[in-house]
Amino acid sequence: MGPCGASYYDEPQLTANGETFNPNALTAASKTLPFNTRVKVTNVANGKSVTVRINDRGPYVSGRCLDLSRAAFASIASLSQGVITVTYQIV
Repeated sequence: MGPCGASYYDEPQLTANGETFNPNALTAASKTLPFNTRVKVTNVANGKSVTVRINDRGPYVSGRCLDLSRAAFASIASLSQGVITVTYQIV
């Protein structure tokens, strides 16, 4: 799917599926994908990919489709970017 915007978050909180959020885990938030769906996310700018597990809801910002954990975002882009354009596919 995509392309669309992806951001990241790293604040301690309870996720929508009841887990404690771990910013070092390869997880993500999606408004529509079912919990525990595995998704391959690719940074359009550099071709780097990461596979994440959906465990939360969001992001609630127009134009963004995924909110990645800090670790997932850092594996495909510099955290200083904040928001990147990605494509994603269910795996």
